[in-house]
Order: sequence, then structure tokens, then C-alpha cells
Amino acid sequence: MNGRLMYVAAALALTALAQDAAASTLDTVKQRGSLICGIHGGRAGFSVLDSQGRWTGIDIDTCRAVAAAVLGDASKTQFVRTTAQSRFPALQTGEIDILTNNVTKTLMRDTSLGFDFGPITFYDAQGFMVPRALGATTVKDLNGATVCVAPGSTSEKVVADVFRQHGMQYRAVVIDKPQELSQAFFSGRCDVNVQTTSGLASQRSIFAANPDDFVFLPEIAGKDPMGPVVRHGDNQWKDIVTWVVYAMIEAEEAGVTSANVDSFKDTTDQNIRRLLGLTPGLGRALGLDDQWAYRIIKQVGNYGEAYERSFGAQSALKLPRGINDLWTRGGLLYSPPFN
Repeated sequence: MNGRLMYVAAALALTALAQDAAASTLDTVKQRGSLICGIHGGRAGFSVLDSQGRWTGIDIDTCRAVAAAVLGDASKTQFVRTTAQSRFPALQTGEIDILTNNVTKTLMRDTSLGFDFGPITFYDAQGFMVPRALGATTVKDLNGATVCVAPGSTSEKVVADVFRQHGMQYRAVVIDKPQELSQAFFSGRCDVNVQTTSGLASQRSIFAANPDDFVFLPEIAGKDPMGPVVRHGDNQWKDIVTWVVYAMIEAEEAGVTSANVDSFKDTTDQNIRRLLGLTPGLGRALGLDDQWAYRIIKQVGNYGEAYERSFGAQSALKLPRGINDLWTRGGLLYSPPFN
């Protein structure tokens, strides 16, 4: 066999392996009859139990949207709590089908760990929260501070970079379990808590006896674009997860909600007709039926609905949309065309 034929044979073999891997996750989920999602489990806005014992948050809604698309029922989900250290091994070993533990997308994670990221579902940055009584007004006031941080997290790297940049010393209090880390900070064991601004707001709303006793310093550091993660090489599964997120974004831009989706059955808008499966064809491209996006919108809602429940006026966090708004309103959310 000459070199060209060997190259072609190798390429075909790799393609076949990728297709087999892609089919395996979809087939496994269908055969099991449920989608297993790795979540944080203790961060309001992303994944937390409400007062009635129901999982809520934008990471939860992402999982439910995938279940609605693939299994026809958003409730066919199982949620597994994972930590900053256990979340990637859980995905790699197949313990979970998709990771939605507010994971920050970075170059190394995307290229070196054997994973693929779906679209960004929340844009954030690292913030610094301190007790008001500490009297700090800037990170430059934190020399010698004790800092609560999770091992293996983006926050751990940001703390090292920021303190090195200002020539300051700090003592890290490294705690793996999120609830224990929060309790350590709010009980006074640490001077500073460093996480994403949304995560800090979440912790303050849940654990602080008086949220007004804790303030954010004005500086933010780094970028924290977060979204769902799947195993690398699972091409069809990655496509499904990717377009599930895009469907929620596209639905909001088109003005299609869980409440009005059925009123579009006679629409002449061709983009909406393709999105809702009224014009057939897109489902087959993903290995799904044509009503996959309709079910997402009907059962879970569009992105704006998910954001409102998780972070907006309906939530305890009440965070403005900001950069997590649609591109048509000055935000960063943008879906490619559905054609």
C-alpha cells in the first residue's frame, strides 16, 4: 500500500472510530432512558435545590433541554454532584454523559484533557468578596490575607496571578467541597473568597446570615466563559449539545417562548418553521426527529426564560443580563443560522 492509500485508510479508520464513539453516547442515553449530568449542586443560578427539593439553575436547564431533545422528556435526567477535582474524571470515565458544572472554557481544557466545549451559556469573570468589616476597598489592600479557594479551579490560578502581579503575599485555604468552602469563608476562616462574580453572589444569597455584611471589591480578573462539556471525539453528541444551546438562544431572538410556541404552527417565517420542525430536515442532521427544538422550548423555554429563572428578577440573585444578553441588545449571545 502506497503512502497516499495508507493516509486515506487511516483517515477512514479514524472517521469510523469517531462515528462509533459519537453513536455510543447517544445510544447509551436512549437505552438507559435518562441523561446523567454532572453538576456543581450548591451554586444558586447554576445548580441548586429549591425549597421544594427540585433542582434549579441554568446548568440544570441545559441538561433538561438536552433530555427534551434526545429523549422527548425534559424530566428524564439524573444529576450527579461533582467537585472541581472530580468533575473531569467523571466525564472521562463515562460516569456522566455531559458536564454542566459551571466549567470555564480554557485553551488547555479544550485541547489537553480530552474534552469538547459546547456554546457558552454564561459569561463571567473572577471577583473578590470580603467582609465589609475588613475595610478593604481594593485588592491592593489584601497583602497577607487568607484566601478561600477550590483546588484545581480557575480561581486558584487567578489568585496566584493577581497577588504576584501586585507583589503581595497570601495564604491559601484550599477546600474541595463547595459547601465547606462557603461555610469557611462566611464563618470568618478566610478574609477573601475568590470565584466567579455569579458564584460569589450565589454563595452570599445562600450562606450569609446578612448578605449586606459582605462586599465585592471593584476589580475583576480573567474571563470565565462557561458552558456544557462532552468527551472529545464524540462528534454527533457534541453537535446535539451545541445545537440544543443554540436553539434556546435562537428561540429568544425569534420571540418564541414556552408560553407562545404553539401559536407559531402556522407561521410563514421560514427560520422559525425550520427551528420548530414545521419544515423537516434539521432533525435528521443531528440524528433526532424534527420536533427536538420544539420540545426544548415547550418544556424548558428559551434562553431568556432560563436566565430569568436562574439569575433575573424571579431569582434571589437578581443579576442584570449584561453581556449575557442577545447580540441584538448589546450582549454576546449569538446563534448561527438554522438552515
